[in-house]
Amino acid sequence: MPKKLPVTGKVLPPLDYLLAFEAAAKAQSFAQASKVINISETAISRKVRLLEQHYDVPLFVRGHRSVTLTQQGAILLTTVEQSLDLLRDVSRDMLAKHQANSVTLAATNSVASLWLMPQLRKFNKSNGRLRISLVSSDSDAECLSEAMDLTILRGDGSWPGYEARLLFGETVFPVCSPEYLKRNPAAADLAALPQFDLIEVTSSHAEWMTWRSWLNQNGIAASPMERAVAFNTYPLSVQAAVDGLGIALGWAHLVDPLLETGALVRPAGDVSVRTRSGYYLLKNPTQKTFPEQRIVEDWLLGLSAGRKRYV
Repeated sequence: MPKKLPVTGKVLPPLDYLLAFEAAAKAQSFAQASKVINISETAISRKVRLLEQHYDVPLFVRGHRSVTLTQQGAILLTTVEQSLDLLRDVSRDMLAKHQANSVTLAATNSVASLWLMPQLRKFNKSNGRLRISLVSSDSDAECLSEAMDLTILRGDGSWPGYEARLLFGETVFPVCSPEYLKRNPAAADLAALPQFDLIEVTSSHAEWMTWRSWLNQNGIAASPMERAVAFNTYPLSVQAAVDGLGIALGWAHLVDPLLETGALVRPAGDVSVRTRSGYYLLKNPTQKTFPEQRIVEDWLLGLSAGRKRYV
């Protein structure tokens, strides 16, 4: 049996050389191969030439407008096709599995639109093909359905059958646009707030803080509040404040991005009300977890760890 000579240097050529070789061999033309894998004919020719140099054998007999495989080229093509087809099958399976494992995240309308949406673009950019399917709803039943992988809800931290981790507490304070405060400088006086355009939210959650309860906790008589206006969702009330329609109650962390950009200001300064409620990340421990879910969970907990602290 002949003794094998030692092989020095890199045994395997770059994958793009093999892709160019396969395309050219099947098309029997560098020009046609360039259309198949969407690179120039010159690039195809160069990659094939480098592959021939790598093996130190001719792989094609070059004609005027076509190419044909040499004997060595035909032998190589059989193995290259099998190997690349195997890689393609594995890649398709991995992509299909990865796409099937997109993470369904449910959150209240306020959290979804004001806290999550400003963060999603950065998340998507950092996590390639992993995608979050965001469900926005103020129905606790919908947010806690079995179809949800993770859920963010407001409450006291107790949801039977769920693991709950605090994302941020509930600190509430007045907010308005800079233009509204400029037109109504007396709004900086806490006791005068009931005289202004107070923006309310009509919520089905009885424990949701209203202007009346917020003012009462600050020792201010809340009636008659004749200039109050109401919206049926919290994001609409915040947008109304941004648009200069009046003064809304701002939930810390939800309105922080708008305060940072200057779209909203705090007319009453640091005055706020801290409740015993908070916003929690929930998951059902009986449901099977998967890697993408843990990535999203860690991302949300990371946002929580880096949040601004309110006292």
